[in-house]
Amino acid sequence: MSTPDAPTHDALSGLAPAKINLLLHVGPVQADGYHPLVSLAAFADVGDRVTVRRAEALSLAVEGPFAAGLDGQGDNLIIKALFALGEAAGIGAPPVAVTLDKRLPIAAGLGGGSADAGAALRLTARLLGLDLPEDELERLALSAGADGPMCLRARPAWACRIGEALEDEPRLPTLHGVLLNPGLPSPTGAVYRAYDAAPAAGADRPAPPADWSVASVIDWLSAQRNDLEAPALSVTPGIEQALAAMRAAPGCRLTRMSGSGATVFGLFDDRAAAIEAALALDRPGWWSRPVVLGAPDIEPRSAI
Repeated sequence: MSTPDAPTHDALSGLAPAKINLLLHVGPVQADGYHPLVSLAAFADVGDRVTVRRAEALSLAVEGPFAAGLDGQGDNLIIKALFALGEAAGIGAPPVAVTLDKRLPIAAGLGGGSADAGAALRLTARLLGLDLPEDELERLALSAGADGPMCLRARPAWACRIGEALEDEPRLPTLHGVLLNPGLPSPTGAVYRAYDAAPAAGADRPAPPADWSVASVIDWLSAQRNDLEAPALSVTPGIEQALAAMRAAPGCRLTRMSGSGATVFGLFDDRAAAIEAALALDRPGWWSRPVVLGAPDIEPRSAI
């Protein structure tokens, strides 16, 4: 994980990309309180931005358009992950100042907190020249939740068991989409409680598409589901307005909610169609972005 020039950096910055659950099949709650699931996820070329700087002590500052939604507490998953990193490396709390530029909506079903923690882990390990292999960083990312390892990888993958058992899916083609959030939070805990009142079919893994062309994959995804969509709508009915608007967007091939909501996504044939749709969906109080879904560039960059 360390690099020869790592000690020369005073600050590094990187993308914490939005995670999109292209499908999410969820089983009934287990005795341990967790839900088994099967998901195929891809990552967007938009997300939060994390910067780490050498400092005397560990600290976290939050800025950006959605900073207020964290109620001044910052992203505690970052701090948890970095304490875990320091313990594993035998250095105590890593001496870095972290700045989180919060660009994704809060409680949006985009893995934001886990992605932020993953980016902070990767950046801090690189900045301090810590010699930790990738699988160890993934283990540490579990401190940010079951989807922590997937968000650290930030590339298309299947997730099974409770989300921590990963299998890369390099066959998934680059997909063009639009993310739309109606400005409403969708708390994960409340959504799962609503799901438990009427659990769906189960955590089944579907057979793969006949081929991995864009058209075939979109058709195949259309036959899959997000089992948290119905319970999320019961908790936050306003999500339906976003789903309806996305379905009506010109050129939209597939509309689905991501994760536990409230963000919905639409898939399109190409970038131009996605941009046109994102502009059409731009309205007061809503957040919409055209995105490329796949494995975005998360390589740490030197920061000023």
